[in-house]
Amino acid sequence: MCNSRPDPIGVWEVKQGFICPDHENLSLRRQCELLDVNRSSLYYKPKAEDVYDLSLLNEIRDIWVRYPFYGYRRITWVLNQKGFKVNHKRVQRLMQLGGIHAIYPGPNTSRRNQKHAVHPYLLKGIEITKPNQAWMVDITYLRMNKGFVYLVALIDVYSRYIVDWRISTTLETSFCTEALESALCKGKPDIINTDQGCQFTSEEWISSLKSKEIQISMTGKGRCLDNVYIERFWRSLKREKFYLFEYSSIKDLKKDIAEYMDFYNNERPHQSLNRAIPATLYFNDSPAAAVGF
Repeated sequence: MCNSRPDPIGVWEVKQGFICPDHENLSLRRQCELLDVNRSSLYYKPKAEDVYDLSLLNEIRDIWVRYPFYGYRRITWVLNQKGFKVNHKRVQRLMQLGGIHAIYPGPNTSRRNQKHAVHPYLLKGIEITKPNQAWMVDITYLRMNKGFVYLVALIDVYSRYIVDWRISTTLETSFCTEALESALCKGKPDIINTDQGCQFTSEEWISSLKSKEIQISMTGKGRCLDNVYIERFWRSLKREKFYLFEYSSIKDLKKDIAEYMDFYNNERPHQSLNRAIPATLYFNDSPAAAVGF
């Protein structure tokens, strides 16, 4: 608005920050020069917030909460299936705006020490018909607010029972052997299958298995399906528990992991096991479909 102070020249008003489009003595150009203001800014009209973008962002967030491992391309596909006419570039921009990122593999937990010996894969062609015939072991990483922790677990192939597990802030072999020693108090498998990670090719791990006369089996390079049952367990754990919360302390994480392990072993029915409970199969040896490799 124009200042009402009488001034035949009007310079005072302009220098105080008032720009008047109907000034008697000074043009808009001159007023902008005196105030060191870009004249184009006078004609700028703020763009109203795009309501459609807000609605779309909320829809993207809903999809991501259900499928946190989906990136912008998959989310775009889901949106298109729901009737949204949107391309992947727009979805990517909105995801960046909303701080939404797909959860994807990070640290490689399966690096092999080239000096360590690799053992053959022993489960090919074998039919698993009873508990403790074969276990699978693997390590996964869990991203927390302030870094990573690592989780190792041993699963009985026949029953899908998680025999034991441990959490560590490092990838040292010791936390794997601790889980192994604890698991062997519950049962002794004929075969233990692992990947070729340095923890499982180490002398410490190998000697522990040999001392118990357990056959050592290792997945082939790039053959993640050789360890499929523990991989499926990681997917269930992360979708059904870990991805639902944010963890700032290892204590809280351990508590929730322990609760999920108890639920998974003693309550959660498995469709592939005719809705049987893992603990029932593992300890009671109730009949279940045989597993073939």
